[in-house]
Amino acid sequence: MNAGAGRLAMGKVAVAPRQEARPRTFQNPVRLRHAAVLVALLVFPWMASPFVTFQIGAQSLALGLIALSLTFLGGYGGMISLAQMTVAGIAGYMVGIFGTSGTAEISLGWPWWVVVTLALAIATLAGTLIGWLSVRTEGIYTIMITLAVGVAFYYLCLQNYSVFNGFQGFQQVHPPKLFGVNWRDPLPFYYLVLFWSLAGYGFVKYLLRAPFGVALQGIRDNPRRMNALGFHVTAHRVAAYAVAAFIAAVGGVLLVWYNGLITPNSAGTSWLINILIIAVLGGMRHPIGPFVGAIVFVLLQNFAVDLVGRERFNLLIGGVFLVIVLFSPDGLLGWWVRGRRSLQAQFNRGPRAALTQRRRQ
Repeated sequence: MNAGAGRLAMGKVAVAPRQEARPRTFQNPVRLRHAAVLVALLVFPWMASPFVTFQIGAQSLALGLIALSLTFLGGYGGMISLAQMTVAGIAGYMVGIFGTSGTAEISLGWPWWVVVTLALAIATLAGTLIGWLSVRTEGIYTIMITLAVGVAFYYLCLQNYSVFNGFQGFQQVHPPKLFGVNWRDPLPFYYLVLFWSLAGYGFVKYLLRAPFGVALQGIRDNPRRMNALGFHVTAHRVAAYAVAAFIAAVGGVLLVWYNGLITPNSAGTSWLINILIIAVLGGMRHPIGPFVGAIVFVLLQNFAVDLVGRERFNLLIGGVFLVIVLFSPDGLLGWWVRGRRSLQAQFNRGPRAALTQRRRQ
């Protein structure tokens, strides 16, 4: 009797009281470096010349937005698509067809808000259909399917004159004048592209923390396990293609306004590869990576041509791409992250070593 009571008492002592769950504290994702970068982006056009503002700043942001769609698919969904520039090209062609251009006999001249809405909707639908075809394959087969779609669209635009105006495309495609502002000017256009780039970056950052983004990353790592847990793998992947298509479509509209024209070469094979290079240069696991890669690409495109020649520019880009892939598979931001961690480790090691030495004394 006493032994049983003793065991019961021991059991009561062994059982620890259940601790109440502590409420999760809000963690602000905005850091001091983010605010510093934002201030630098806002002040940049007032410190630079109109050429640098438009040719470097605006072009880098537009290309970075298109590459962001590929980073979202490849880095967080495990799906490398070479058709993101094709989706952007579809949006650009829709702006030329439905809007106003120098090819008045083909362009319909509809209001700008109708044109932009139709361009985004059609390009997003096209990107979703591309995803619907591609998600049933993996690896090299996904790359080949999206590449085939991009090449097919290029030859469609090149050989069709009644709708796409053949190799000439659409010239003099400019943004509308609203509120008395000419959005083609370097300063207004830079802030227009900056706004949509920040919106795309913030949307991707939010989506990656949302349940859909977490599930998408789980599907990237182990689709069979996610399917066993009840997640519809195909539906999540097609939805990811739709999100990426919308981001690429916005970048395509901005890019056609930047260039003032859209031709088959705007969505040719070289640009399909260039978007992949931009995404890899910056880092496929960082939403800010495509913009970093775009800045490097545009700087090389504008200034390195004078040193190596235009016919050898692709050789230079290929060499830079090879160096990044060999020494930093996570892109330029991979170097940055490793360097920052090593500096933090050395900084923390100093106070710890001093504390250990004091204890020994």
